[in-house]
Amino acid sequence: MESVKLTNQKGGAINSVSIADTAPLRLRGLLGRDKLTDEQGLLITPCNSVHTFGMKYAIDVVYLNKHNQVIKLVRELSPRRFSWCLRAKKVLELAPGSAHLNNINQGDTLSW
Repeated sequence: MESVKLTNQKGGAINSVSIADTAPLRLRGLLGRDKLTDEQGLLITPCNSVHTFGMKYAIDVVYLNKHNQVIKLVRELSPRRFSWCLRAKKVLELAPGSAHLNNINQGDTLSW
Protein backbone atom coordinates (compact mmCIF):
# COMPACT_ATOMS: atom_id res chain seq x y z
CA MET A 1 0.00 0.00 0.00
CA GLU A 2 1.35 3.41 -0.98
CA SER A 3 2.21 5.79 1.85
CA VAL A 4 2.44 9.60 1.67
CA LYS A 5 3.02 12.55 4.01
CA LEU A 6 -0.09 14.64 4.64
CA THR A 7 0.10 18.32 5.52
CA ASN A 8 -2.46 20.83 6.70
CA GLN A 9 -2.43 24.37 5.33
CA LYS A 10 -2.03 25.47 8.97
CA GLY A 11 1.23 23.55 9.36
CA GLY A 12 0.28 20.22 10.93
CA ALA A 13 1.63 17.03 9.34
CA ILE A 14 1.02 13.29 9.50
CA ASN A 15 4.09 11.46 8.27
CA SER A 16 2.73 8.10 7.16
CA VAL A 17 -0.68 8.08 5.48
CA SER A 18 -1.50 4.88 3.61
CA ILE A 19 -3.78 5.18 0.60
CA ALA A 20 -6.63 2.71 0.12
CA ASP A 21 -7.69 3.33 -3.47
CA THR A 22 -8.62 -0.14 -4.70
CA ALA A 23 -11.74 -2.13 -3.83
CA PRO A 24 -9.89 -4.71 -1.65
CA LEU A 25 -7.94 -2.02 0.24
CA ARG A 26 -11.06 0.12 0.79
CA LEU A 27 -13.04 -2.91 1.93
CA ARG A 28 -10.41 -3.90 4.51
CA GLY A 29 -9.67 -0.39 5.77
CA LEU A 30 -8.31 -0.63 9.31
CA LEU A 31 -9.98 -3.95 10.10
CA GLY A 32 -7.48 -6.37 11.62
CA ARG A 33 -4.77 -3.73 11.83
CA ASP A 34 -3.00 -2.41 14.91
CA LYS A 35 -4.16 0.87 16.41
CA LEU A 36 -2.84 3.89 14.50
CA THR A 37 -0.17 6.08 16.06
CA ASP A 38 -0.35 9.89 15.98
CA GLU A 39 2.00 9.78 12.95
CA GLN A 40 -0.20 7.41 10.90
CA GLY A 41 -3.42 7.59 8.93
CA LEU A 42 -5.44 5.88 6.23
CA LEU A 43 -6.87 7.81 3.26
CA ILE A 44 -9.78 5.97 1.63
CA THR A 45 -10.76 7.12 -1.84
CA PRO A 46 -13.41 7.21 -3.19
CA CYS A 47 -15.38 7.05 0.06
CA ASN A 48 -18.17 8.88 1.88
CA SER A 49 -18.91 6.58 4.84
CA VAL A 50 -17.07 4.42 7.37
CA HIS A 51 -17.86 2.00 10.15
CA THR A 52 -15.96 0.74 13.16
CA PHE A 53 -17.65 -2.65 13.48
CA GLY A 54 -14.99 -5.25 14.28
CA MET A 55 -12.55 -2.62 15.56
CA LYS A 56 -11.33 -2.41 19.15
CA TYR A 57 -10.37 1.26 19.17
CA ALA A 58 -11.79 4.68 18.33
CA ILE A 59 -10.66 6.79 15.36
CA ASP A 60 -10.89 10.38 14.19
CA VAL A 61 -12.67 10.58 10.83
CA VAL A 62 -12.00 13.46 8.44
CA TYR A 63 -14.32 13.79 5.41
CA LEU A 64 -12.86 15.57 2.38
CA ASN A 65 -14.41 16.97 -0.80
CA LYS A 66 -12.85 16.67 -4.27
CA HIS A 67 -10.63 19.68 -3.48
CA ASN A 68 -9.27 18.01 -0.29
CA GLN A 69 -11.12 20.49 1.89
CA VAL A 70 -12.37 19.20 5.25
CA ILE A 71 -16.18 19.23 5.10
CA LYS A 72 -16.90 17.16 8.23
CA LEU A 73 -14.88 15.97 11.20
CA VAL A 74 -15.89 13.21 13.60
CA ARG A 75 -13.64 13.03 16.64
CA GLU A 76 -13.13 9.70 18.41
CA LEU A 77 -15.69 7.56 16.57
CA SER A 78 -16.15 4.63 18.97
CA PRO A 79 -16.10 0.94 17.99
CA ARG A 80 -19.35 -0.47 16.59
CA ARG A 81 -20.44 2.85 15.08
CA PHE A 82 -21.23 4.16 11.57
CA SER A 83 -20.61 7.61 10.12
CA TRP A 84 -21.20 9.23 6.72
CA CYS A 85 -21.08 12.45 4.76
CA LEU A 86 -22.81 12.18 1.40
CA ARG A 87 -20.87 15.13 -0.08
CA ALA A 88 -17.48 13.56 0.73
CA LYS A 89 -15.20 12.06 -1.92
CA LYS A 90 -12.45 10.86 0.44
CA VAL A 91 -12.13 9.87 4.08
CA LEU A 92 -9.04 10.20 6.25
CA GLU A 93 -8.94 7.92 9.29
CA LEU A 94 -6.60 8.96 12.12
CA ALA A 95 -5.70 7.90 15.63
CA PRO A 96 -8.07 9.41 18.21
CA GLY A 97 -6.96 12.94 19.01
CA SER A 98 -4.71 13.25 15.94
CA ALA A 99 -7.04 15.70 14.21
CA HIS A 100 -6.72 18.01 17.23
CA LEU A 101 -2.93 17.49 17.51
CA ASN A 102 -2.50 18.43 13.85
CA ASN A 103 -4.93 21.36 14.04
CA ILE A 104 -7.30 19.82 11.45
CA ASN A 105 -10.65 21.61 11.42
CA GLN A 106 -13.65 21.96 9.13
CA GLY A 107 -12.76 24.23 6.20
CA ASP A 108 -9.04 23.33 6.16
CA THR A 109 -7.40 22.11 2.98
CA LEU A 110 -5.12 19.09 3.23
CA SER A 111 -2.41 18.05 0.78
CA TRP A 112 -0.04 15.13 0.26
